Amino acid sequence: MKSKILILGKGFIGQRLQETLGCDISDRRINSFGDAEDEVKKYSPKIIINCIGFTGKFNVDGCEDDKEKTLQANTFVPIILAEVALRNNIKLIHISSGCIYHYDYSKQKPITERDVPDFLDLFYSRSKIYSDLALESLFKKYNILIVRIRVPFDARPGPRNTLTKLIKYKTIINIPNSVTYVPDFLKAMKHLIKIDAKGIFNVVNKGGLKYSDILDAYKKYVPGFEYTVVDFKKLKMTRTNLILSTAKLEKSGFKVRPIKEVIEECVKEYVKY
Repeated sequence: MKSKILILGKGFIGQRLQETLGCDISDRRINSFGDAEDEVKKYSPKIIINCIGFTGKFNVDGCEDDKEKTLQANTFVPIILAEVALRNNIKLIHISSGCIYHYDYSKQKPITERDVPDFLDLFYSRSKIYSDLALESLFKKYNILIVRIRVPFDARPGPRNTLTKLIKYKTIINIPNSVTYVPDFLKAMKHLIKIDAKGIFNVVNKGGLKYSDILDAYKKYVPGFEYTVVDFKKLKMTRTNLILSTAKLEKSGFKVRPIKEVIEECVKEYVKY
């Protein structure tokens, strides 16, 4: 299995996956079909995991400042890899985002994989929707898996870890949101590869996380830490806030932990670094 998997993209998620799967990883910039085909010839994978993506320099607003890079990384690269994969009988796993929906907390149930993405307010979200819909058109005939993660929290400090960002910001909104605890995501990926999952899977923890819950846990270990809660509406920022369903992932045989169960574990490990 190890030698058959190739990860493309050596960023936060790509490196964490490579440590877990012990497989090949490439940081080659994919600008064309030829670039992707070169990597396939070099590594001869049976599975490609696409971890290439652009979320902006500091946050998703940065995608507006670099439209070419955003479209290349989030839209064109997944489509290029899908074409290379189907021509070479390779399974493609595309790490996507759940930040592609509007959500009404007062009316809606958690969003399932069957719901149609409708958050067109952000360029970042649109760039993700374009590629997801293109890949979805291939599901009936080809072996493609889209994994939708959201707001990744990790037990290790890092610039792309949402916990690190919250500690740095010290000002938070407090709306329950679906989030992905990275150690659980890594286990879910091993499971989805093992069962040869196809189609779309939301890979988040069950329930919604209020950021105050995890920062309160952090304060127990760092007593001097303080933060402030602000009203999201006053920020006048365009963002998705939503809850994703984990029912499909659970039905596949994977035990999804409620987010409240992992908060203490996450913070306890985080402060050791």
